[in-house]
Amino acid sequence: MTSDSDDALAWAGDEEASKSDAALPRGWNAVGKGSAEVGRLEDDGTVTQAGAPTPMSTTMLLTVGIVGGIYLLYTIGWVIGGLRLKPLTSLIVADAMFVPWFVLAIAAPALWFLTTWVLTRGRATWIRLLVLLLGVVLLVPWPFVTVGVIGS
Repeated sequence: MTSDSDDALAWAGDEEASKSDAALPRGWNAVGKGSAEVGRLEDDGTVTQAGAPTPMSTTMLLTVGIVGGIYLLYTIGWVIGGLRLKPLTSLIVADAMFVPWFVLAIAAPALWFLTTWVLTRGRATWIRLLVLLLGVVLLVPWPFVTVGVIGS
């Protein structure tokens, strides 16, 4: 219960106001403690939160799609190359040693892509692109490149 003296210090509708409703006009930036909760007022009247992730540009989206396609081809290359190497290694390496590394080699491109995506979230776009391109260089399916589909 509130007294009359408390009512004099409050405006009607004060309780419903929250920090998420706060918005700055275009061109203004909030600084200091709590500035992450302050949004920005767009031209159409909508409020965009400051902490909201920005969407990827078209160029970055296409680049990530192309690199993802390369990783998919690498996965297929590791399957084909690893299966071509199996007869060559059956006399030297036991199945208990071959199969786990074969499965890990197949999963490596997908794991690299997923790990890069998660660990570079919130970073600059060029860092994510650099790490993805580093994976393109490091994860080349060498058994497929050297032995190929036909074998030696």
